[in-house]
Amino acid sequence: MAIPAPARYADAVADLETLDETRWQQVTTRDRAADGQFVYAVKTTGIYCRPSCPSRLAKRAHVRFFTTTAEAAEAGFRPCRRCHPAAAQEPAASLMQAMAHYIADHAGESLPLARLARQAGMAPTHFQRTFKAALGVSPREYQAAQRLARFKQALREGEGVLEAGLDAGFGSTSRVYEAADGSLGMTPSAYRAGGAGEHIVHATRETALGPLMMAATRRGVCFVQFGESAEALLTQLAAEFPKAALLRAALAAAAPLDDWMAALAAHLEQAAPRPDLPLDLIGTAFQIRVWRFLMSVKPGDVVSYSELAAGAGKPRAIRAAASACAANRIAVLIPCHRALRADGSLGGYRWGLERKRALLDAERRVRTSAG
Repeated sequence: MAIPAPARYADAVADLETLDETRWQQVTTRDRAADGQFVYAVKTTGIYCRPSCPSRLAKRAHVRFFTTTAEAAEAGFRPCRRCHPAAAQEPAASLMQAMAHYIADHAGESLPLARLARQAGMAPTHFQRTFKAALGVSPREYQAAQRLARFKQALREGEGVLEAGLDAGFGSTSRVYEAADGSLGMTPSAYRAGGAGEHIVHATRETALGPLMMAATRRGVCFVQFGESAEALLTQLAAEFPKAALLRAALAAAAPLDDWMAALAAHLEQAAPRPDLPLDLIGTAFQIRVWRFLMSVKPGDVVSYSELAAGAGKPRAIRAAASACAANRIAVLIPCHRALRADGSLGGYRWGLERKRALLDAERRVRTSAG
């Protein structure tokens, strides 16, 4: 038998009253689990809040409940500036994913926490906590990673370091290097572990200065060395990374590495510009600063080891600067041949003084002809 309409109405009212009492209980206990399920509005203030809002509790007689923020807004209430109830209407994970996309799209811009929090409709501290809980990193760390990804992609597409850095939002090459410390390459601990877990693709070719091997991880070039033969170079690579998986470029169908090798050979043999390739730098923080300073020295110019130490931020660490040159595994691309003794003599060179002299002479000839 059908229930009369008045009875159905009475049941609906009873259900609504029960639901409201349950909601009121959640408000009085500031139940965070209820956030996103409903909002409550206070008639005397004209404001609606999420259930967990820390604001002073209103009297029950002054409170109304709404399932959505849109319903509360249509009824003439405005959102609380303390608990930002609009953000609670979207599941936190979904909202944080949307904010991650926002950060990626604006990675090259200044994104202070306050701006991101406003975009999310949340208080800055709450946004920071929620974002990190959802993505595992802070908004600032996520933006830095996105900038670095843009920078590396631009390098792979052929842009120079300065142009790629500016496009990614770093402002200068020094900013790139500061941000990239420990991020562009294999960590020192991974290197000390012999490259365990790494896949390294390598190729060898004859150049005007003898056999040259180039090897790269998925992040960039990690090894460029001259040697007596391809076999000797492979032995040396295996000694540097004894636990890494080494794969010849032809077997790996490694077109980028082949192109990089060709560009480097053209630089050595035809005086073409030094290729600006992504590097997987492996060393201590000071060594990496030394190598990066060398990369800023113009072709045909030279620096003393004392100038190199000063450029790396430690003027008294002259011997350490020289040792960093000796530890360099990436010939030519990291131009340690441009570092000389204070008296102007060649000093040492990992790949022999004849090669060092030849590289310097070639750079000076190019600069003279260009000038």
